[in-house]
Amino acid sequence: MSVSKAGGQRAELMFQWASSSARTTVVASTLLRCSSSVTGTMFTEVLIGLVVGGIIFLVVLRRKSHVLKTEDGWWGVGPVPDDEQDTTTYPFKVTTSDAELEDLNRRIDQTRPVPSLEDSQFNYGFNSEYLEKVVSYWRNDFDWRRQVDKLNKYPHFKTNIEGIDVHYVHVKPKQIPDGTNAIPLIMVHGWPGSFYEFYGTIPLLTEPSERQSLVFEVVCPSIPGYGYSEAPHKKGFDSVCAARIFHKLMRRLGFQQFYAHGGDWGWLVTTNMAQLEPKTVKALHVNFAPPSKPGLTVTLSLLLGRHFPKLFGFTSVDLERLYPCLEKLFLESIKETGYMHIQATKPDTAGRALNDSPVGLAAYILEKFSTWTSQDFRNLVDGGLTRKFSLDDLLTNVMIYWTTGCIIPSMRFYKENFSRLDSPHVKIPVSVPTGFACFPNELMHTPKLWVQQKFHNLLTYTHMTRGGHFAAMEEPQLMVEDINNFIKKVEKMKAQ
Repeated sequence: MSVSKAGGQRAELMFQWASSSARTTVVASTLLRCSSSVTGTMFTEVLIGLVVGGIIFLVVLRRKSHVLKTEDGWWGVGPVPDDEQDTTTYPFKVTTSDAELEDLNRRIDQTRPVPSLEDSQFNYGFNSEYLEKVVSYWRNDFDWRRQVDKLNKYPHFKTNIEGIDVHYVHVKPKQIPDGTNAIPLIMVHGWPGSFYEFYGTIPLLTEPSERQSLVFEVVCPSIPGYGYSEAPHKKGFDSVCAARIFHKLMRRLGFQQFYAHGGDWGWLVTTNMAQLEPKTVKALHVNFAPPSKPGLTVTLSLLLGRHFPKLFGFTSVDLERLYPCLEKLFLESIKETGYMHIQATKPDTAGRALNDSPVGLAAYILEKFSTWTSQDFRNLVDGGLTRKFSLDDLLTNVMIYWTTGCIIPSMRFYKENFSRLDSPHVKIPVSVPTGFACFPNELMHTPKLWVQQKFHNLLTYTHMTRGGHFAAMEEPQLMVEDINNFIKKVEKMKAQ
């Protein structure tokens, strides 16, 4: 996934942000008109008063320390059984069959092509002419059996938590330098991605080539309802429920403390994990962090930051990505959140069509890997898809959705999160040490000041040289370098 994203959750964020951006534009216009009618001294006094008020507000807010509360759930079929739940973990292998491939090919062969408009590129969605080329490769050259072997390169497991089978990849380092220990790290994906997004980072984390790099023990779970994790059978499974289940998973694997990384929905799930058990999550690294709920500081910075950038710590990158805010924040949000409105309201309707058509599913998913990697790719006939990814990797992710039939439950995750606009986690700050990797082509740019409103212990904020929304898959080396640098800093601080 992708986008922002339920009262501090991705779905709510973009709805809220779109409307608040519009209001902000009106307020800004009014403020500037008013400022022209008063003396410079009066305007300065008003400005100072607003800033001081904002600082006082932040100081009071930061003094409050809260821990997110949650209760156990049951997501299996029917009522909670009386007998004790099975807590064993067992190996799992991805498999396929002739029948599965024959069904796929039959459905691909029966697709009904629709011509794109002239000179439309990817501005109307996935370009039909290029889609035919992708489908042809999928049907004639893509080797799913070979990709299944690639998926099974790392150990897969399942375990039942709160009534549903949770899938995860668990990779331990082959060698650990003398005098050191492997650092446990959970990495959580988003939509329309999967655990496969992290396959490029796993060897860099568990088998580093440089001596100064840390060595990690990596756990990559599938969010329930995604990939090989069983979908919840009851309403209400949101990001906090996923966070609680992943805490149980890590305890079941024997980890008393661990680090966490997330992007897209994974940002919110790991953020909730840090809010639930701040003493268990040693530190949090994210590459997506839209404002949970634009408050006084964010609003003031947006109103005045263009004219007083140093006052808010805005850099030239911030100014370029934020202004003009009507275009960069409001209009761009409208262009790229149509899918979210559907999934946050009636996911089963569109999902049923996608679950029946592999070509439709591929178009729906792969269009996001185009536009969310770079907005400029909308103006390319091929959507720039293979500039950053291989068709094999892209189609492998699509096949994980197709073969598991998980597109509908993955879309429901938006509905469940958006239905909880008043969720407590929206107002609770994160106190654990946090690192933020700011990739230049991310869907929504988040200045350092904005990140600090939610993550009060922000240790690192890195402007990455390149990369978009699917950063771990697009730029695994850069992602791993930033994770390493951040955790080294955390470990050094804890050792002092």
